[in-house]
Amino acid sequence: MKIVDVSGFYSETGGGVASYVRQKLAAAARCGHEVVVIAPGARSHVEPRIGGRIVWVKSPPMPFDANYRVFVDAREAWRAIAAEAPDVIEGSSPWRGGWIAAKAPGAPQTVRSLVFHQDFIAGYPYTLLGGVMDRARIDRLFGAYWRYVRRLSARFDVTVTGGEWLAARLSQFGLNAPIAVPFGIETRQFAPERREQAVRREILAACGAPADARLLIAVGRLHPEKRHATLLEGFRTARARRPDLALAIIGDGPARASVARDAARTPGAALIGSIPDRDRLASVYASADLLVHGSGAETYGLVVAEAIQSGLPVVVPDAGGAADLASRGRARLYRTGEGRDCGLAILSLLDEIDSGAPATPSGPPPGDCEDHFTDLFALYQRLLTAKLSPPGAQAA
Repeated sequence: MKIVDVSGFYSETGGGVASYVRQKLAAAARCGHEVVVIAPGARSHVEPRIGGRIVWVKSPPMPFDANYRVFVDAREAWRAIAAEAPDVIEGSSPWRGGWIAAKAPGAPQTVRSLVFHQDFIAGYPYTLLGGVMDRARIDRLFGAYWRYVRRLSARFDVTVTGGEWLAARLSQFGLNAPIAVPFGIETRQFAPERREQAVRREILAACGAPADARLLIAVGRLHPEKRHATLLEGFRTARARRPDLALAIIGDGPARASVARDAARTPGAALIGSIPDRDRLASVYASADLLVHGSGAETYGLVVAEAIQSGLPVVVPDAGGAADLASRGRARLYRTGEGRDCGLAILSLLDEIDSGAPATPSGPPPGDCEDHFTDLFALYQRLLTAKLSPPGAQAA
């Protein structure tokens, strides 16, 4: 089976989408499929990869974030898709890339899948307006957006989500055929056994903290929707009572300057930057004491799942994929966007840990990405088989 993924938010320096594409290519190679990613790039060229290839289409930079580019002229992307003659065309964003996938030439039996990687309303309107109105009212205010996404999803055979909670949310707004294919992580790479005292001491030193301090980490792209200001306010709240705390912020992105300024005026906090080495990152997770996370707009929550798999307790907002994952490990929820509540959640969870109380997860551990892709490819095969079957064959 050949799958063409029109990925408007794929970048070699990206976060969750880049990880997802890397995992999908590897899974395709294992399963005997081929994945071709059509992505906006600095120049038009093809890069072979194990499991398929990346077809870059020359495109201008995205405003405010030069790490990403944006499709403008669809014709080159359509030519690339037509040349591949895929069995499945995926649209991986609700914007230009999604429409390119929806309108791309293809045979009648071609399966089209809208993979819901981004919840725009949760990422932006909820972030900007959450302090003055509730989420239901914001959704009503942005009814035009939901009508727009319904029109887009109607052009696809299926809308794939990373969890049942998100499929239910999209059903509420009338998107076409939302089906949950639970996302996963590289579970064998992340484990408590990856803990290294040398790594821990190094990061604590970067925070200006002694070796016996409690190490909190925040991992993720530096972007407004990740709400680093909330995390830093929460850290300051917690540190006022617990001066033994340190916070390492790991990541990079367009909000780097503002996050760096806020971290610089927060004693015990430091911006470490990105850690592209996945083995090193696994050691950082396992060597910390707590993960704090700010985004209530995750469609899955890769960072939170990796932390839980590493045996790390987590403090996460009460919305989105992060909240959905919280039941799978030792966790505390706080009101999304409220820094003081985040700080109180940090203190509460540390007190529980210090008391020696056992962790009591109520949900299964995070799933493995191999299982996700096995299930995704099986879903596509079923849809393809149904389209190839003559009329009446299934009823017979």
